[in-house]
Amino acid sequence: MPSDSAAIGRRGLLLAGLVAPLAAPGIARAQAKERITFVLNWTPYADHAPYYLAKANGWYDQAGLDVTIEAGRGSGLSSQRVVAGTAQIGISDMATALLARGRGGNLVAVMTIFANSAQTFYWLKSNGITGPKDFPGRSIGNPPGDASRIMWPIFARKAGIDPASVRFVNVAPPAKIPSLKNKVIDITSDFWNEHDLKVREFGADLGFQRWVDLGLNAYGNSIVVNGDFLAGKPDAVRKFVQVSQRAFAASVADPQPAIRALFAAASGLDDWTQQRVWERVVELQRDPTTTAVALGAFSAERMKADYELIQANFEGAQPFEVEKAYTNAFLDTSIRMTAA
Repeated sequence: MPSDSAAIGRRGLLLAGLVAPLAAPGIARAQAKERITFVLNWTPYADHAPYYLAKANGWYDQAGLDVTIEAGRGSGLSSQRVVAGTAQIGISDMATALLARGRGGNLVAVMTIFANSAQTFYWLKSNGITGPKDFPGRSIGNPPGDASRIMWPIFARKAGIDPASVRFVNVAPPAKIPSLKNKVIDITSDFWNEHDLKVREFGADLGFQRWVDLGLNAYGNSIVVNGDFLAGKPDAVRKFVQVSQRAFAASVADPQPAIRALFAAASGLDDWTQQRVWERVVELQRDPTTTAVALGAFSAERMKADYELIQANFEGAQPFEVEKAYTNAFLDTSIRMTAA
């Protein structure tokens, strides 16, 4: 029979072994955290809820990151901020980011959020519009930095109409539905994840054209990083990406904590809309690559096609190696999007 002192000694060693790993995070927290400004593509919405979940739960903090989430004003402007370095990481429509890269911007995509394009045009059938062939001579209302305005030439040529045949009107996102309803504009652009809100407002009078249904399925919103920051702080980028993956996976499993975190951080949002938006976000996230490789992974073949689309449709977009414009290297391949 071992003596009491020997047993106590062994318990002391066991407790020391349990306590030591727990002490390490405390040491890490005492160290200076990497500060990251993360700019959204627009104002907070359900598609941003996982980032707020990660921040509210302290997941970024536990990874040694001090993340500040800032609202954006469109993919064009968020790309510009990342290129300029005023935000180290941001969200941008992938085609917009590739165009920025082709014009000399040093940014790299590290995770796709919308594996399927969310781009959609909306109109009222009562205005006499039956489809894109009726767009010429009409007005399209959206913000100046909106990805659909930047990418409009691609859509127009695919639809067989002259890109110069429409008039763009500056309309803030909250004014899109009222402007359409009051016939201040004829057409507006929006993401597919906000489709249910328009169905509720306009019912059978709503007309729409998803870009994917025209064969335009370029990658949508993606996380992009300033190239210099990526080169100098790859570990911080890896941590940010993998925490964000974890937050998206948790939100797919149960969206309610993420929606609550969003509501705690942003005002003026209603539950019905955000629940419907999130349901369609999940739809947009899912494709063969995100379910088989990793949640957030890019397909090399699709990225090559997106690159060629940009090069063929925009003057001043200089050739570059598309393989250097994105990477899957920072993703945790054990985290995958759920199958339908």
